[in-house]
This record gives sequence, structure tokens and C-alpha cells, in this order.
Amino acid sequence: MGTAGGGAVCRATMAGRRGALIVLEGVDRAGKSTQACRLVSALCSAGRRAELLRFPERSTEIGKLLSSYLGKKSEVEDHSVHLLFSANRWEQVPLIKEKLSQGVTLIVDRYAFSGVAFTSAKELQLADAAMRGEFGQERYEDRPFQERALQRFHQLMADTTLNWKIVDASRSIEDIHVEILALCEDVICTAMQRPLGELWK
Repeated sequence: MGTAGGGAVCRATMAGRRGALIVLEGVDRAGKSTQACRLVSALCSAGRRAELLRFPERSTEIGKLLSSYLGKKSEVEDHSVHLLFSANRWEQVPLIKEKLSQGVTLIVDRYAFSGVAFTSAKELQLADAAMRGEFGQERYEDRPFQERALQRFHQLMADTTLNWKIVDASRSIEDIHVEILALCEDVICTAMQRPLGELWK
């Protein structure tokens, strides 16, 4: 796993240009956190301003409730859990908008799409994910749930306005990183020329 963490920030940017919101989604243990950290580090090394966000954001009071629930330490009614995940994202919206308007590109490890589908279409076989370290420790890390969520995620990808890019996560960490970095450079350049729209929450 990479070591960039949430504190990796660099200072150079083009004045007056907004940052991009880049979301990495995927099945549990697909390598999202590793790739997010590596991406932030690479962008900063290239002189771009970039920061990492993770959802759920577990440091807030809502996030602490979710962390306890996901760690199977507490029980929460299903509808309430859905609202808590949504609220956890909403409480970060002012920060997200502020950072983007300041020209900071945000690399987000899961976002609202996981709230709907809790997986992605990054072509990682579910059996491969299950063999990776610590799979099954959190509440939703079981194959039947992931398979049901995968079906929902494919439905989300049918929305062509969301600009999905599919990455084969079964390859080496370095190969995946190279592809994601190239894809993100295009997204960042495009975002710089467009006003910030409404966030998908």
C-alpha cells in the first residue's frame, strides 16, 4: 500500500483554474487505497496540487458510527445506515467545493457510487479480491453482497454523463498506476477549463 496519505499536498498550480474530482471505485480489496495514495504522490511530484479524501470519512462523529458498524462492533438499522453514509458525504461537500475552487485536485477513495452499488466495474474478478489480505473483516466483504452490488454498479455505468473509465485491477500495481495516472492527466486538463458543476451525492 502507498504512503502518501491524506496529508500529501503540493503547492504549484495554474492560477484561477479549478481542480478535478477524481473518484476511484472498486470491489473491496481491489487496490483503490493503494492507487489513490500513489496517484496523489505522483501528481504532487509533477507539481500539481492534489489531496486525498476517503469515504466513509471516519474521523467525524458520523464517521465513527459508520466505522463501528462496518467493523461489526455495532448494529444499525439498514435505512439509518444509508442515511449515515449519505450524511457523511454531505458533511464534506463544503470542503470539497472549497478545495476544487482553489485549484486542488481531489483523489477520492470511494464516493457516492459506493453508496449505491458498493463496488465497481474495474474488471477485477471477485475471486481475486477475496484472496487479497484482510478480505472479509468488514461487514460488506462477502461474495454474495459484492456480486449483487456489482450488478447495480453496471447499471450506474450505463449513465454516459458520468465519464466512467474502466481499469483492469488484476494487473500489477505499477501497471495500474501508470494507466490511472494517464487517464487522470486528461481529466485534470479538461476540468481546468470548465466551471464546477453540482456534485453527485
